[in-house]
Amino acid sequence: MVPRTRKPSSPAIELEVGDRTVRVSNPDRVYFPQTGWTKLDLVNYYLSVGDGIVTALRERPCMMHRFPEGLAGDKVHQKRVPPGAPPWLETVRVTFPRWNRTADELCVTELASVIWAVQMSTVEFHPWNSRRADTESPDEWRIDLDPMPECDFATVRRVAHVAHEVLDELDVTGYPKTSGGHGLHVYVRIVPEWGFQDVRRAALAFAREVERRAGGDVTTTWWRKDRDPATVFVDYNQNARDHTIASAYSVRGVPDGTVSTPLEWSEIDDAVPLDFTIATVPARYAAKGDLMAGIDDAAYRLDTLLEWAERDARAGEETPPDAE
Repeated sequence: MVPRTRKPSSPAIELEVGDRTVRVSNPDRVYFPQTGWTKLDLVNYYLSVGDGIVTALRERPCMMHRFPEGLAGDKVHQKRVPPGAPPWLETVRVTFPRWNRTADELCVTELASVIWAVQMSTVEFHPWNSRRADTESPDEWRIDLDPMPECDFATVRRVAHVAHEVLDELDVTGYPKTSGGHGLHVYVRIVPEWGFQDVRRAALAFAREVERRAGGDVTTTWWRKDRDPATVFVDYNQNARDHTIASAYSVRGVPDGTVSTPLEWSEIDDAVPLDFTIATVPARYAAKGDLMAGIDDAAYRLDTLLEWAERDARAGEETPPDAE
């Protein structure tokens, strides 16, 4: 048997990130085999969108999607910050009642925390929609436009415009972004006065209103097998407790290195998800800045949506099972 040889590791480097020094080991390790992008390329990407990624993650419990050997290896969904983290790294403890467990999750308060996570082989950042001041009271409502297998992006665009129309009628400002995959997300800041179940109920009421107006382009059917494969599922379940999706400016762990990228509403008709990658988003960010920078300026109430939910219940709309 011929012994396997491992390519020598590249020397570690140290980066000054704000007031912190972050050591990056194996900076030349290839994380994206299709393009040749390395760990250092990933670090430099996150440095280039620093304010944006920190705004997206600030004070939220955050699950890290890690690829210790790059995309050619296995993905690790890591909730707990591992032993040996620097003493300045902040965490937030969350509970999982179903398993009677807790986890101290990453809680980003500065850019150095993001770069530390990338050093730990994190590619994707998946934050909760609540913050550590009260992890049980979401302050972010997430509208996930998730295309089914036979649905094209033109349909996703049409549905996004319907969602925008309903938000305008509610006098609510939504912030759209690509998912980094085939869909779109819209984020709305909300007053943190409701628990996860009520936020999910409000999200379902909104989804059903979009479904009524979308001319057959939308489904809110609970069971995947029962959904029309050519429709967009408005996934209200992303507002359930401990359900997370990639944040704004998060890279996705896919061969093209796409990025979940904030958009202006006027860009949606021309947006092509594959155009937004770790190679292209830095220049876009330098030119446009963080399109979600104002998301914390106003928080909206869910009273009208919860009234819609009660109306739908009285009309006999089925209540989906609790999300897990």
